[in-house]
Amino acid sequence: MKKLETGSQLPNLCGRNQGGMEIQLTSFIGKKTVVYFYPKDDTPGCTAQACSIRDDIDQLKNRGIEVIGISADSVSAHAKFSSKYDLPFTLISDEAKEFINAFGVWGTKKFMGKVYDGIHRTSFLFNENGKLIHVIEKPDTKNHAQEIMEIYETKVERK
Repeated sequence: MKKLETGSQLPNLCGRNQGGMEIQLTSFIGKKTVVYFYPKDDTPGCTAQACSIRDDIDQLKNRGIEVIGISADSVSAHAKFSSKYDLPFTLISDEAKEFINAFGVWGTKKFMGKVYDGIHRTSFLFNENGKLIHVIEKPDTKNHAQEIMEIYETKVERK
């Protein structure tokens, strides 16, 4: 599966968030937008990543950065995860894997000697025009918000 490449436009996809509301990705054009894919709600790495973003959400918002998390979990799983960790950003349910396939983040993974197919943890950073400016292939789950801000500072604001 081919991963979305730098220079690509934000895909025109629509999905339901943790509150059941329809969210159109292209509605974020006009803002710096991070679309991050993660394997599963309420697992250690995914929780660390979401909490990193939660803990620095004010700094992200002050820089004009919106964050959207996407996994194949259900709307109800997202609602529980969001509520449990007080996540103040959008989580989109992609049970049909439309977003996952469009961004090219599904593929073979290895864990403890086991090989299986799943979501590759990947973050896509878009500028205000909806153009993909950077892909983080292996995000630092515990410091993801800081990582995002540093990339926007070096890739966007210095150009």
